Amino acid sequence: MKSNVLPILFSVSFLFTACQKTDLKTENKSAEKFAKDSLKVNDSVKVNEKLSLKYESKVLLFPSITDKSLLDSIYYDKKGISDFSKQGLTSFIEKEKNNYFSSLKGRDEDWMKDLPNPQTWDSSSLMKLKSLSDDFLQIEYMFSSYEGGAHGNYGFANRVFDLKNNKKVQLTDITSIKTLKLQELLKKNINKIPSGTTDDKGNVKNSDMLLVDVIPANNNFYFDDKNLYFHYSPYEIAAFAAGDIVIPVSWQELKGTLNPQFAERMKIQ
Repeated sequence: MKSNVLPILFSVSFLFTACQKTDLKTENKSAEKFAKDSLKVNDSVKVNEKLSLKYESKVLLFPSITDKSLLDSIYYDKKGISDFSKQGLTSFIEKEKNNYFSSLKGRDEDWMKDLPNPQTWDSSSLMKLKSLSDDFLQIEYMFSSYEGGAHGNYGFANRVFDLKNNKKVQLTDITSIKTLKLQELLKKNINKIPSGTTDDKGNVKNSDMLLVDVIPANNNFYFDDKNLYFHYSPYEIAAFAAGDIVIPVSWQELKGTLNPQFAERMKIQ
């Protein structure tokens, strides 16, 4: 994620187009038979001369998945949804969009007088297919919002789904590594994938922007044939200027702790 140390007034949804960290390219022949689709909603309204609102949503659709508990997990951020068809998801997103517009348009307009200049506030929710390989479906969820101030807020969530067993993959399904050892590896590898942050002296190391002494293993992980990756949103472990940070841990570093079934399925030697 490219970012500069100096704060800038912007809509954070723009940042998603620049973020290209560790996009996975591991699709295999089994993925060709897997039905995929998507729907997009992109709308805006003008509240008055000072304020405009923008709403954006992209949802991935998987017509071949019918397991209810698996669908609940895939669409975990769509609270209360029960109809996972294209029509059902479209109706849900349209309702979500209308609620967002109404919540801001219905406010007392006195507070708008304090806006220093015309602004566009936004809300964005995007799903991205990271990888589909060996019947592991890996999805990245991106969320952002801007409602005034020096900058907006944004964050990421990563989930891996086992299509053979119709479940969300937990870290314990992959490795039995001890917590302290994994924390040591995350700290050691913190600078392996630069965030792209710069200052007047050039590139800034991820380790120079840490807000924590110990880097915990979070639930936002994904993997490819070389590494297990942990994805951290702004402020989770580092300053906002660092953007989102991805830390790789190689399969070699996890040798001896990998779940045998997982290692066999991923062909990890």
